[in-house]
Amino acid sequence: MAKSAACDNRAMPTNDQILEALKVVIDPELRRSIVELDMVRSIVPRDGGVVDVTVSLTTPGCPIKGHFQTAVSDAVKGLEGVTAVNVGFDVLSEQQKGELQKRLGRSSLPEGALAQVSNVVCIGSGKGGVGKSSLTANLAAALAGEGKRVGVLDADVWGYSIPRMMGLGAERPKVNAERKILPPVAHDVKVMSIGFFLDEDAAVVWRGPMLHKAIQQFLEDVSWGELDYLLIDLPPGTGDVSMTLAQLLPQAKFLIVTTPQDTARKVARRAAEMADKVSLEIAGVVENMSGFTAPTGERWPIFGAGGGQALADELDVPLLGKVPLTIPLRVQSDAGTPLVLFDEDDPAAQAIRQVARGLIALSPVELPVMQEPSPAAAPQPAGMSLPMA
Repeated sequence: MAKSAACDNRAMPTNDQILEALKVVIDPELRRSIVELDMVRSIVPRDGGVVDVTVSLTTPGCPIKGHFQTAVSDAVKGLEGVTAVNVGFDVLSEQQKGELQKRLGRSSLPEGALAQVSNVVCIGSGKGGVGKSSLTANLAAALAGEGKRVGVLDADVWGYSIPRMMGLGAERPKVNAERKILPPVAHDVKVMSIGFFLDEDAAVVWRGPMLHKAIQQFLEDVSWGELDYLLIDLPPGTGDVSMTLAQLLPQAKFLIVTTPQDTARKVARRAAEMADKVSLEIAGVVENMSGFTAPTGERWPIFGAGGGQALADELDVPLLGKVPLTIPLRVQSDAGTPLVLFDEDDPAAQAIRQVARGLIALSPVELPVMQEPSPAAAPQPAGMSLPMA
């Protein structure tokens, strides 16, 4: 028996080898290895091939504890001689948190606001007037209709319209005991918008740093909970909001909306170039206003044809759908009930459901990460915060 135990000990990996294996375990919010972050508190090999690993968390109620439990166990079990892994947790002290913040150049550490969101999809167009917001609202409802847990962030702070399209009033969202904003729910979709914090139809006149602060609060201070998809309705263009989101959510996908018109396609191409420059993956293209379909079923290509497919071919990504203009699509956007819920047989509703299914087929099962933008790229504003009831 003693000889067998000695053989087992010789087969066990060293602490350095175990630490090397743990470098593949990435904190999905800080986007770095737990080894690099010095979150591996202890490694204790035991008889029989058992290894005890203790990981330090940034907060006691860390919602991604299960992620670390699985990832650490899988990484260590892959080593020869390991038969079982016990993963334990403790919490960084305030001093250790301060040192980590200083090392990362952050003013604070994330508390898991988006840790339970599986897929973040930024929906942009490069220009206004292509029906991006109505597509976002209907796509969210269509995904919910497919059994997915969905949230929508209305990041179009100048032209916010998602609350109206989802049938929500201007009532200010409530705040929970953890001081997180609770997003209102409409049509089984969680919704957050700057419109909830302003007088109805008030204009937003903010500069870049204020916009950055507001968007960061929407991501970090909203209790999104478990979501399969968080859709982010971007403002037109490639300015501050788009850059902020790209920096805070480097693993988000980018869905480009264009019309068939060649001019719109060229502008949307610029949005794709922005996504490429900040290393955002382009999930696909949606051609909106793909002809007008009358109640009689007749169809007129009033904005031309082929722009969406041409853009998709240029970018080497799929064309997820061609959504026609229909009168009910406009009517239901004003009424606050997404068309996909009102009339499933409408041609536009059918096309949007096709887009939803295509997006589901493309989506990997992985967590997004949040990353603090560098001070040079996005200066931290002073004294700007959303009012919280």
